[in-house]
Amino acid sequence: MGPHPAVAAIRLAVRRVLHDLLTDQHASTTHSPHERPPTPLVLVACSGGADSMALASALAFEAPRLGVRAGGVTIDHGLQPGSDLRAEEVVLRLRELGLDPVESTAVTVGRGGGPEAAARDARYAALDAAAARHGATAVLLGHTRDDQAETVLLGLARGSGIRSLSGMAAVSGADGRYRRPFLQLDRQTARKACMVQALPVWDDPHNADPAYTRSRLRHEGLPALEKALGKGVVEALARTAQLSRDDADALDTWARQAEAAVRDSAGLLECAKLYALPPAVRRRILRQAAIEAGAPAGSLFARHIEEVDRLITGWRGQGAINLPGKVVAQRQGGRLVIRQG
Repeated sequence: MGPHPAVAAIRLAVRRVLHDLLTDQHASTTHSPHERPPTPLVLVACSGGADSMALASALAFEAPRLGVRAGGVTIDHGLQPGSDLRAEEVVLRLRELGLDPVESTAVTVGRGGGPEAAARDARYAALDAAAARHGATAVLLGHTRDDQAETVLLGLARGSGIRSLSGMAAVSGADGRYRRPFLQLDRQTARKACMVQALPVWDDPHNADPAYTRSRLRHEGLPALEKALGKGVVEALARTAQLSRDDADALDTWARQAEAAVRDSAGLLECAKLYALPPAVRRRILRQAAIEAGAPAGSLFARHIEEVDRLITGWRGQGAINLPGKVVAQRQGGRLVIRQG
């Protein structure tokens, strides 16, 4: 008799990701016929919640069968009383699953961009450091299809374009470090897998706190949409994410290829040539130019790029546009100059 369907589903998802990692490793390294390639280490980022515990159990099961070392890391954000004790409990659970190395890392959460964004920034910085410290090939994240749907709706609410609607990528980070095996699985599958394996899980009270935007969306927004539109909203939003990602990737490629053709011999952007491009391509070039001049990508919103774009499409002699990071964009003699102010 095989494993429970939920357990089989999470293991299959992890097996596919590990297989992809091994394929990538063999393709990028060369060894003599008698030399064995190094054994890769894959870490799982685990909060102790159902999604990441299901992921940790699947990694612990699949990794030895594919010749992969498996470890884990849990991040103590220090945002709740007893968070350090919770982190130590997660470490013990991961070790009981057979993962090694396993560690808990405490972080200090700043205030930039709101509490959720600040916690995310601190978490990824700590995961990057842990991966570098242990020489890990990849870090697995337990984001599910439900998380993807929430991310798409948040992007839609911000009105920040098709890239926001593309949600989370299955592979992201430097050199494809972060892998999300569960983006095609729903949250209930992960929870069911934990239940049938008798894996203890921790439910973060922040996930039910209406003070957090994502929590309100999860417990109020999405249920209201499903009530109004019927079941299948989560699946449709996740499908929208993939379609949007494909479109955004194609437009990004077009913009990279077009950029050289709209610069003069001195490297300045020519307004007439920019004007001739489709708006979606032109705005990508403007955004990238602003980032290269020093504007922080996370602080550069659609409204900023629209203002710069009006220097091209609605020129009436207006003055310079101030952008985040003390970057200034202005039109000078048919050229668009974007630089530090």
